[in-house]
Amino acid sequence: MKPIVEIANHVGITEDDLELYGKYKAKLSLDAWEKRKDQADGKLVLVTAMNPTPAGEGKTLTTIGLSQALNHIGKKTIAALREPSLGPCMGMKGGATGSGNAQILPAEEINLHFTGDIHAITAAHNLLSALIDNHLFQHNSLRLNPSKIVWKRALDMNDRSLRHIVVGLGDTNGVVREDGFMITTASEIMAILCLSESLEDLKERLGQIIIGYDLDDNPVTAKQLEAIDAMTVLLKEAIKPNLVQTTEGTPVIVHGGPFANIAHGCSSVIGTKLALKLADYVVTEAGFGADLGAEKFFDIKCRKAGLTPQAAVLVITVKAIKYNGGVTKDELQKVNLPALEAGFANVQRHIENLQKFGVPVVAAINHFATDFLEEVAFVKEKCQTLGIEVAVSNVWADGGAGGVELAEKLVSVLEEAPSHYKPLYDLNKPITDKIKTIVTEIYRGSDVSFSPAAMKTLGKIEELGLSDLPICMAKTPYSFSDQASLLGAPADFVVNVSEIRLSAGAGFIVVLTGNVLTMPGLPKVPAAQHIRLDKNGQVTGLM
Repeated sequence: MKPIVEIANHVGITEDDLELYGKYKAKLSLDAWEKRKDQADGKLVLVTAMNPTPAGEGKTLTTIGLSQALNHIGKKTIAALREPSLGPCMGMKGGATGSGNAQILPAEEINLHFTGDIHAITAAHNLLSALIDNHLFQHNSLRLNPSKIVWKRALDMNDRSLRHIVVGLGDTNGVVREDGFMITTASEIMAILCLSESLEDLKERLGQIIIGYDLDDNPVTAKQLEAIDAMTVLLKEAIKPNLVQTTEGTPVIVHGGPFANIAHGCSSVIGTKLALKLADYVVTEAGFGADLGAEKFFDIKCRKAGLTPQAAVLVITVKAIKYNGGVTKDELQKVNLPALEAGFANVQRHIENLQKFGVPVVAAINHFATDFLEEVAFVKEKCQTLGIEVAVSNVWADGGAGGVELAEKLVSVLEEAPSHYKPLYDLNKPITDKIKTIVTEIYRGSDVSFSPAAMKTLGKIEELGLSDLPICMAKTPYSFSDQASLLGAPADFVVNVSEIRLSAGAGFIVVLTGNVLTMPGLPKVPAAQHIRLDKNGQVTGLM
């Protein structure tokens, strides 16, 4: 690793705009944006993927490798990524900083506590939770209805035992009520931090958080609870973007970490906008498959922040295509062209969906050493028949040099095919119409079924005059449908909406479908059981 001061100098950031966290990590001051806000923006490129599978697709890996490759061919490039959550790191996924020769560094520190941003969000979230219960205990002058408090608690860990709890049992004369935890990456405060454009904007959004309803069924906000200044104090450092580097010294802004299956899945607006002022190309990613992360990137982040994405790179793998074609995980290491033919329908649908947003698409085949050449050639030919550029990416093995073909094809597309970006739906449409548009246009379902509880919340949102907000779908990432087992390209299914939540501070409506949960659980063998610390202080088993 190079000193982070040296990395910053490569993109014109002086030490005056850095707040150092040791030699290899730094926060960027909010003044860095003010000094550069009148400069021209670089080109924004989204990296997304087909639906994830147990074999792994390498979306973050490709984002990092592509940024290195663009610098390799002389294009001044910065990557913009999300911060990893401790929940997946200790659960099924493990680390989220890339791997091989396409990593962000220092990987262990980024995967663990980093600069404390997620801890600060957890603290701000739970401060509000504590203030709510204290208000009920002390006087309840706001006449909060204990049975209509919608603000849960948060923890950055997968812990299914905390999904549903009872609080107040230890208080003398306290209010006993049902409550629960969500993972911090699903917290509205995480979304607020990532969508805010200044400290003042952050404070304003925090004040709009609806914590519950009073005895007359009127909304009660965090501002009414006088919680905002203390919450902002806890977040005053977390709102500053973090600067790290790749294995080849490419600058990377890592900031914010909302999940894409239960939140909006994009890194911070502040970090992205600053990156666009510092580089000619900014490569960013959005979580899970394009049906979740990319849709929210286009319909929520870009729309709200006024960003114009120039292209999308769709990461695909031979293994994932075969898996979507019906091959089990144990059979993926065998040549199976019929399965590739069947599974390619998943890729084709993602390409068609991305094109609906008006951006040119490039396919990146993330290459594994165990891939068969004839299968790779088959996938390339299938992509070319759709009229899109496709390249094999070897960034895991070869770093930036392994992504040169992809980088060159992307640059060519950016120069020859202008973006005509547009969101999928009109915000002024009724909430049910916006949800159905996503279901029919992106998922290819035939209809939406709303539970009575969802319909009741929907009516309340309309009554509050907030029906013009964008939609944040909470759905399984493994399928276009709300059923994880429906692989490939299912169609004509009904999506079941179990619950609707209003995130007034973040500025969107969360729609929970199927059996999706906002607090994940650990798998049978958690990744935490394989993490070791040796006598020299070196961490192993985290990646």
